[in-house]
Amino acid sequence: HDALPIATLPGMPGMDVGRIFLFFSFVFRDVSYPCALIHWFECVGGRPDDDTGFWMVRPMYERNGQRSLAVIHIESIIRAAHLAPIFGSGLMPDKIHFSDTLDIFNTYFVNSYADHHTNEFLS
Repeated sequence: HDALPIATLPGMPGMDVGRIFLFFSFVFRDVSYPCALIHWFECVGGRPDDDTGFWMVRPMYERNGQRSLAVIHIESIIRAAHLAPIFGSGLMPDKIHFSDTLDIFNTYFVNSYADHHTNEFLS
């Protein structure tokens, strides 16, 4: 059998995760296009974590070290995701602002228990 395109797979294997940096729109030939600038995340491993049952993701970077960014149409966004940082074994700095969380950690759990709908999407 041929492999299905990734977008047709159920659950997390059929999803892409991205961090939205900017919502914007532009007009081309009298048509408005609502868009988002996103930083892609990639799955770590091909299945959920054995201990937690959560999928793990990490930010994607280009070969030159720059963030892997894309502009997408907002209608391709299905829903928000709750990303929980995966803490290492070292001590955390005393002062971390919540708004820096997605810049400080390298890997995140995708919390499938954030709400009922997320659980249904990712199961």
